[in-house]
Amino acid sequence: MALPDDDLIEQLTSFASALAEAARAILLPAARCPPQVAYKADASAVTETDRAIEARLRDLIGRRFPDHGILGEEYGTENGDAEFVWVLDPIDGTEPFIAGIPVFGTLIGLAHEGRPLLGVIDHAATGDRWIGIAGRSAWCNGELARTRPCAGLASALMTNSNPDLLTAAERAAFERLRRRVRYTQYGASCYAYGVLASGRSDLAVDGGLDIFDVLAPAAVIAGAGGRVSDWQGRPIGLDWRGRVLAAGDPALHDAALAVLDEGPLGRGRP
Repeated sequence: MALPDDDLIEQLTSFASALAEAARAILLPAARCPPQVAYKADASAVTETDRAIEARLRDLIGRRFPDHGILGEEYGTENGDAEFVWVLDPIDGTEPFIAGIPVFGTLIGLAHEGRPLLGVIDHAATGDRWIGIAGRSAWCNGELARTRPCAGLASALMTNSNPDLLTAAERAAFERLRRRVRYTQYGASCYAYGVLASGRSDLAVDGGLDIFDVLAPAAVIAGAGGRVSDWQGRPIGLDWRGRVLAAGDPALHDAALAVLDEGPLGRGRP
């Protein structure tokens, strides 16, 4: 896939930053008091803040890039066959947001021809923002972000957002990997993917996710020198859903895939 030219990349990156500012302007004031909560058909929680942020971002995208598609957690897909599709998670970590635990953030991704191109992980609670362009570079708060090398699984720090989202078979595969790494940290939501891009952790392994949870982090991590795939090593695309494996060191990614491949969830098996 050929990347868009530098001028367009610069325009898109600047616009994505503006979207993050717009989201933060809604999210930060709302985080100061308990929100009103509703539950969707899949039993996941949603707040008026989720909806307000996504509505605002959709409006801004439609005004600036009317020919682009949009895929969002709260309001579905518009023009999903477009060359460029924005992928929005207005609050990644809605449950922590409801509970007042500051690991929630906003994810803004842009797919080009179905693959991650640009991503923003905006963590309003700490003031941290990662921006990455797959295959090029990534930044955190304006400073270059790079993943770190890792000597092997025995040295690796791994994160997992919530093991309750894993099926029994996924949990068995995850446990095999957990026993091989040095330490596993749970519950950081999108912040875990940001710190991986900044070289503070080595692996992020999750299941039960949707594309709006993953596309932006995938672009950021790929821009920072890491690798992101499903548990069979297949690339992330707009039709992806389910399991994700992110690694800062490509060799570590291969090693983690080999462990996940040992059981019934191995490559080529459902």
